[in-house]
Amino acid sequence: MIQIRSSTCILFLALAFATVAHAQLTTTLRLNKNQYLAGEPIIATVNITNHAGQELTFYGDGRMQWLTFILKDSHREEVTPKGRAAFGKLTIRAGESMARQVDLSQIFYLSEPGNFSATAMVRMPGNTGEGSSTNRVLFNQSPGAPYWSQKVGIAGKPGQTREFRIVNFSGDQAAQIYAQVIDGRTGLNVRTMALGDVLMLRKPLVTVDRKQRMHVMYLATPTMWVHCQIDTDGKLVERQIHQRGPQGDPELLTFADGTVRVSNSIPYDPKAAAEAKSRPLG
Repeated sequence: MIQIRSSTCILFLALAFATVAHAQLTTTLRLNKNQYLAGEPIIATVNITNHAGQELTFYGDGRMQWLTFILKDSHREEVTPKGRAAFGKLTIRAGESMARQVDLSQIFYLSEPGNFSATAMVRMPGNTGEGSSTNRVLFNQSPGAPYWSQKVGIAGKPGQTREFRIVNFSGDQAAQIYAQVIDGRTGLNVRTMALGDVLMLRKPLVTVDRKQRMHVMYLATPTMWVHCQIDTDGKLVERQIHQRGPQGDPELLTFADGTVRVSNSIPYDPKAAAEAKSRPLG
C-alpha cells in the first residue's frame, strides 16, 4: 500500500508540474491570410505572453530550438522540413507579450498545392521537455491561373535557364497578379511574389528585355497602371506607376536593340500628388 501511494503521489506531482510549466506561457499562432498561391511566402506570427513572474530568455542549442513548427498535409502526414531552423534569442519580461514572425515557406517544402495545418511549440528556457503548444491554424495553397510564361537563359551562365510566369490569383483577398520565377533544371520555385491588386478590365502586358528581365504592366486602379521589372533571381528591380496618356492606355514597346519602354503614359509621382493635395486653395 505504501508503494502504491508513493507512486500515485509521484505521478500527481509530475502532472501538477507539467500543468504549472504549461501555464507559465500563453501562446497563439496566426497567419497573414488563409489562402496562398503555391510558392509564395507564408508568414506565421507566434505571440508569447510570459506568466512566469520573472524575465524569460528563450534560446536554442545544438540539439533543440526553443521554437518548433509542425506542418501536416490533408493526409495528416508531416511536411518535410528543409533543414534545422534557428530562431535566435527572445527575451520577454514578466507579464509582457512579444511576437516572432517566421516565413514557413523558408522552413518547409511547401511548393505543392493542397490543404495544410500548422501548430507551433514554445519551450521553456532550460527545459527541453516542457512548453506551450499553440492553436492549430489551417491554410490552403492553390496553383492559381497562369496567364503568361516564357523560358529564358541566365546572363553569364551558359546552359542555365529560368521560366518567368505571370499568375492571376484571388484567394481570400481582391484579385491579385503574381510573378513567378522557376528554375529550368530542377523545376523548383525560385521566387513567387505578389505584385499587387489587379483589374482585369485590361489584359496585363508582359515581355522580356535584352537583360533577361521580365516587364509586366497591369491596371491597378481605374486610372493607374503599374510597371514592374523582375530579374532571373526573382528580384523586383524597379516599380513605377503610370497614368493614362493622351492617346489611350499605356503600352510596353520593345525596340530593335532589345530595350523595353513604356509609351503613351504620364508618369505618376505619389510625392508630388500628395504635396498638391496639401496645398491651400486660392
